[in-house]
Amino acid sequence: MPHISIKNIYFSYENKKKTVLNGINLDIARGEIVTLLGPNGCGKSTLIKLMLGLLRPEKGDVCIDGIDISCLDSKTISRTIAYVPQIHRSYFPYSVLDIVLMGRIPYKTFFYRYTKEDMSIANDAMERLSIVHLAERPYTELSGGERQLTIVARAITQGAKTLIMDEPATGLDYGNQLRLLEEMIRLSQEGYTFIKSTHSPEHALWIADRAVMIKNGTIMADGRCDLIINSENMFELYNAKVKVMWVNDAFQICVPRVVSNFSQADEIIDRKKAFVMKGDSRDSYNNIVVSNPVVEPPYGKDKIKL
Repeated sequence: MPHISIKNIYFSYENKKKTVLNGINLDIARGEIVTLLGPNGCGKSTLIKLMLGLLRPEKGDVCIDGIDISCLDSKTISRTIAYVPQIHRSYFPYSVLDIVLMGRIPYKTFFYRYTKEDMSIANDAMERLSIVHLAERPYTELSGGERQLTIVARAITQGAKTLIMDEPATGLDYGNQLRLLEEMIRLSQEGYTFIKSTHSPEHALWIADRAVMIKNGTIMADGRCDLIINSENMFELYNAKVKVMWVNDAFQICVPRVVSNFSQADEIIDRKKAFVMKGDSRDSYNNIVVSNPVVEPPYGKDKIKL
């Protein structure tokens, strides 16, 4: 039985005539890291909200462990699934520790006090993400990246074994992005399930078991990341010409072709011109003139050696 099952989902917002999701079918197993890829407005965030029970589909069903999500109360859902939103704002100067401890609320009655166990769980989550030093800082004074790490720590503190994350790397510097990805791998090895949207295909290639490509409210491709994240699908999904290249035969990266087609340092000016050219990306790319021919490295044009 799938952990989360999405069956023939249709959805459109009341103030929009356009259907946002059109016949989505998706099964997610426990322990998987699944990445949702797609351009802005394709329906990724809407699909996430349907999986959380925050929205109800017009047609179709969302089931958690075989139970329709509409039959589950909010506390039951919160003990099963934790949510990391793309943007989170707080208008009160709660401390970081207070925000992280809020993850324990699904286990509390109306009048409650945090226990030593709650404090220990919260501290462990902050240590995992290297933000213990922020514990007493007001949340409202944090940078965007620090706030995002705080919300991820709150999700871990919640104790749910499934985390749904809407662009979790938003606002994180490069080092914290890598630390977050490393922590997701560790948690996955402990049995956690991750469903995350992202605009970084590399993040999917590096840590995800599956990628689900969504375009115009339908699933364009679904499968193993190294099989479906390729130049053809990236062009179909984003209308962008990208090379998917191996580095040291260990992992893959996506390189825009206007970058990968330049090999000399003195071509930097031409490279900048290539990025600012106007017009349709298909025509613009075909009209790029490289001053010097590209010299293919001896180890192959689709591989990089460091």
